[in-house]
Amino acid sequence: MTKLTIIVPCYNEEEALPLFYRETKKAVAGLPDAETEFLFVDDGSRDRTLQILKSLAACDPFCHYITFSRNFGKEAAMYAGLQAADGDYCVFMDADLQHPPTLLPQMYSALKDEGFDCCAGKRVTRDGEGVLRNFLSRCFYRVIRRLSRMNMEDGAGDFRMMSRRMVDSILSCREYNRYMKGIFSFVGFETKWIPFENTARAAGSTKWNLKSLFRYAIDGIFSFSTAPVTLSGAAGVLLFLISLLLGLGTAVSSLFFGRDVSGWTAVICLTLFLNGIQLLFLSILGEYVSKNYMESKGRPVYIIKEKR
Repeated sequence: MTKLTIIVPCYNEEEALPLFYRETKKAVAGLPDAETEFLFVDDGSRDRTLQILKSLAACDPFCHYITFSRNFGKEAAMYAGLQAADGDYCVFMDADLQHPPTLLPQMYSALKDEGFDCCAGKRVTRDGEGVLRNFLSRCFYRVIRRLSRMNMEDGAGDFRMMSRRMVDSILSCREYNRYMKGIFSFVGFETKWIPFENTARAAGSTKWNLKSLFRYAIDGIFSFSTAPVTLSGAAGVLLFLISLLLGLGTAVSSLFFGRDVSGWTAVICLTLFLNGIQLLFLSILGEYVSKNYMESKGRPVYIIKEKR
């Protein structure tokens, strides 16, 4: 008998949870030789999410939950789910039903019958998302692929079923600053992709805004690439050469052509520009230093308040 653990990070999902549980339970009912359990991770919800999880666990012995002492973020919830899961296969799903439960049988077959270590869903459309968010998402994936040299494709999210050896490989990555999409790519393993259409949330509202998505993107870039530091150094060399050429040009004009050089406005503008570049590069270096600082503290990625 193969055990499948469905890991579901939750944050204020009281409206969507009953729908998700019913539809997913129906989708996995016919899996051959599979024992399926639900592992919900309540990421410090402030609504009735925990109460609903307790009622589900009371009615279904294959339904378990973990609740955090506060909101630690989705990455921490996913990590906690993997640490607590003991299934032969583990799958991440969002509670809003934007990850179609109907794809679970195909994912299960890919791992059990076809020998893949991972089967993931890949969104082929972004219907329902704003134009600006859609544009920024596509730009981000282009940038991070170039900077990190890892295969992080647009539309490849967290919806994936993994074998136990892939799960164990992910758990061996013990960093505090976690970016799971990058870790999926880092550990490797052959992945089968299943395309699916993007759908609207079944209930409730999204917890992601442009500010949180921007922060998430920055974390991804700085967690899996040192290219910003390299670019800072290259830009510094370029600016030095430009300033050197400007200085030589000014000296030549004054000494050999007798031109009166009075470019205070240009000097002030150039000074402000260079100071701005310096502050930008200092912030880039500071980002890496702050991440290393947080890693050195050795703090737990999450704190469990209650579990069952």
